[in-house]
Amino acid sequence: MLDSNPGRRLANRYELMDPIGNGSMGKVYLAKDTLLGGVPVAIKFVAQTLLNEQMNQRFTQEAMTCAQLGNKSIHVVRVTDYGITDDEVPFYVMEYLEGQHLGQIIHPRPLPVKRFQNFIRQICLGLAVAHKGIILDGQTVPIIHRDIKPSNIFVAQSASVGDLVKILDFGIAKLMQESSWEETSTFLGTLAYASPEQMEGQDLDHRSDIYSLGMLMYQMLTGSLPFRPSSNTFSGWYHAHRHQEPYPLDGLSPYGTLPKSIKDAVMGCLAKAPTQRPNSVSQLLDQLIHHQPAPPPPSPKDPFHKQVWPENKPIAEIVFHQLAAVKNRQLPALWVMMKPQEIAQHINNTGYNNFLFTPSPHPMVLWVTAFYNKQQGARWLSSYLDLKKPDIQTFVWQLAEVGTYPVLFFSKDFPNQYVSARRLHIASPQRKLLKEWVLMARSSMPIDSPQTSKSILRKELNEKLKPQMIW
Repeated sequence: MLDSNPGRRLANRYELMDPIGNGSMGKVYLAKDTLLGGVPVAIKFVAQTLLNEQMNQRFTQEAMTCAQLGNKSIHVVRVTDYGITDDEVPFYVMEYLEGQHLGQIIHPRPLPVKRFQNFIRQICLGLAVAHKGIILDGQTVPIIHRDIKPSNIFVAQSASVGDLVKILDFGIAKLMQESSWEETSTFLGTLAYASPEQMEGQDLDHRSDIYSLGMLMYQMLTGSLPFRPSSNTFSGWYHAHRHQEPYPLDGLSPYGTLPKSIKDAVMGCLAKAPTQRPNSVSQLLDQLIHHQPAPPPPSPKDPFHKQVWPENKPIAEIVFHQLAAVKNRQLPALWVMMKPQEIAQHINNTGYNNFLFTPSPHPMVLWVTAFYNKQQGARWLSSYLDLKKPDIQTFVWQLAEVGTYPVLFFSKDFPNQYVSARRLHIASPQRKLLKEWVLMARSSMPIDSPQTSKSILRKELNEKLKPQMIW
């Protein structure tokens, strides 16, 4: 059947192009945002028309939920707009991602343990934000996904972190469930991944998502599901989820023996009773990733001991600038995530800093910090500061005023636990230059993109130092 949607325009703004996905919850199209000069976006039509005003309001609430979650976590796909077509079909406008969903990745071969841990860490971080809840009408409301499965986990490629995992379709299963006729008992979800209580129509909490995640993890590690239903029907899968015991994981990974901590964690998620599953995805993450002893907590005397890794930053070896709250003050800081052995190796080394600036084509500062030891060499950390952004201008001016900054270290193995800090001083001539650059940037007019200036500064630094750096 010929698809008549390509070329169609929605909300006098989004021009539909090619279909890029199709599933039980709706069809997805690549589209151009003509208001933003043709920026690519993804538009998902929900496979359910809105039959009354109550359903319309429910869709609006779910769209706002998705938008909030996408802003709170980099591991939830970002929803930027929503609407309803003339024929009453709701649609979401989402960030366009290039990559594959998890089902495409694990279909030819399951994941080795390291990649599995990388993926599941990001999935858990996204789910943790949802389960923690968002603010609706002044109240914190926990969000349950209800349809965790391979096709709702998308893996995009990021230049800074490599595999970037995002969860799709928050709220859509519940929206469609509540939009169906009240006279029918329609199950909307995915039979192979649904929890027993979901199939029984019970009220759900976050532990239902944890069960579905257990099904997903089993498949990520082995390429198969833990149950063999008598038939691919509701009754067949219900009996499997409610009564069958999952096949042991021993010997099912093509990469060799799985760590006991991972096997125990997956099986714990598949417990029939919600009370026997992990209490939270954070607890699950500790079992899956952090089975080695955690480092001791920082001393309460450390002024930065309450710092927590921001939820909107990926768990990866990255560096970024951000204010740190210390004793009712906001201090400019450099935040760093490294492997624990690298932190131990470099944190006590001699520290240096430098600032490179280009006023044109776009005013930009490259902030460089180095930790040096004669035997180990240098470990370089860098962060770009876009001086046309008012908040960055304020940050840089405050950096110059204070004259010092902490480098906050976080361990990649224990991402929510602050490890330690090093405070570095900025020389007086550098502080003076920082202020001059801010004043210059306020009155300058960019003639090209920020990326061009970043390339200029990166080339300048490479020519001077040729270091191994974190970008």
